[in-house]
Amino acid sequence: MSLKWIDSRDIAIELLDKYPDTDPKTVRFTDLYQWVLELEDFDDDPKHSGEKVLEAIVLCWMDEWD
Repeated sequence: MSLKWIDSRDIAIELLDKYPDTDPKTVRFTDLYQWVLELEDFDDDPKHSGEKVLEAIVLCWMDEWD
């Protein structure tokens, strides 16, 4: 399964698996953007991201992290 920017919850779960000790509230958007691009299953145009997309990912990650 390939991940796209719209797959906020799935991306958040992948990030939680990859960075289990990282509090998502402390992650800068520049780092988050890079981490998403580096996910093995991620396959989308890097230009399709934006602040709202990254915000949605962080919110899902916070939800999963709790």
